[in-house]
This record gives sequence, structure tokens and C-alpha cells, in this order.
Amino acid sequence: MNPARRREIFERFRAANPRPRTELVYRTPFELLVSVVLSAQATDKSVNLATAKLFAVAKTPDRILHLGGEKLIGYIKTIGLFRTKAKNVIALSKILRQKHDGEVPQTREDLENLPGVGRKTANVVLNVAFGEPTMAVDTHIFRVANRTGLASGKDPLEVEHKLLKFIPPEFLRHAHHWLILHGRYTCVARQPKCPDCLIGDLCEYRQKTKPAAAR
Repeated sequence: MNPARRREIFERFRAANPRPRTELVYRTPFELLVSVVLSAQATDKSVNLATAKLFAVAKTPDRILHLGGEKLIGYIKTIGLFRTKAKNVIALSKILRQKHDGEVPQTREDLENLPGVGRKTANVVLNVAFGEPTMAVDTHIFRVANRTGLASGKDPLEVEHKLLKFIPPEFLRHAHHWLILHGRYTCVARQPKCPDCLIGDLCEYRQKTKPAAAR
């Protein structure tokens, strides 16, 4: 895909949604961090339902530690892998209290040293909480980048590096959210909604879904 086409894609995304936001509900960097850790292999909706009750009683590392693992499980047991996630949330809360004065660190190295936090989670926190121009490549972004021709790659890291290289700098702050939302609601996995696509004429996908009347 040529640079002019990439620019036009993001111009359209920006025009349609100038200030995109994560669909996770949070108020502080710590709440965001916990929500993203819980969201692995889970929907944002299921996480929000759980954290609405959890954060009402425990919204800081100290309060999470005071709550304890078993009570934490009670709040997040509706989310997949809840036992492992509870263990990680307790462990990362302990590290935040011991090494970071209870605050979420603003460097990738420190974030990735927290239990349950990999590159994708760190990228989300850096982007959403601290405004860094990072690209957290989840299944949606990986699919959209490859399918549209924005940035083809065999694995998430390759796609991440290409997107950071190819996307014009002025769009990088919000590109992560535009691509996730596009993949979540329009460029879906099984039958993309090509007839309703904002960038359908710019997309290089060869097997576009046809309008219902043309099938």
C-alpha cells in the first residue's frame, strides 16, 4: 500500500472519530492496568462488569492486597483464566507498592517486569494512560493490518513495527484505537462488513464481502 493511501485511511478514521477511546472503563492508570491484565482472552464488556464491582472496593494496589487473592477471585470469577489473573494482579500490586510507591510506571521495561504484563499490555497502558504513540497489536489489529494491506506481517511484533513505520506520525496517538474499533465492528473475522466500510475503496483485500442484493 502506498503512503498516500495509508494517509487517506487515517484521515477518514480521524474525521469519523476524532478522539477514540478504549472501551475498558477506568479512572486511573492502575485501574487501566488491572483491566487490561484481566482482558486477556476476555471481552471488554465482561471485564467492565467485573471491575465495576471490584474497583468500588479496591482501586489501588494497597486495597487489592488488603482484599487478598480469594476475595479478588470472587469479583473476577466470571472472566476466563480468573485464578491466574488474580495471582498476577496480587503480585503486580505488591511490586507496585514495593518498587514504585504504588504508582504505575511509565516505562516499557518496568511495565513488562510486572506479572501478567507482556508487550501488548504495556503498549496499551503506555498509549492510553500516558499518551505514548505505541501500537498494541491484538487479534483485531493483526487482522486489519494484514487484510487491508496497511502492514502485512507474519506475527504481531512484525505488524507492530511496520505500523509504527508506515503510519504518519500525526495519527499514531490514536491509530491503535481506530484499528481495534474497525476490526471489532466492521472488519470482523468471519464476514467483514465491506459494504459498510469507511475505507472500503482504499482497502486492498481481494475477497471483499458483497452487498446482500449482489450475492
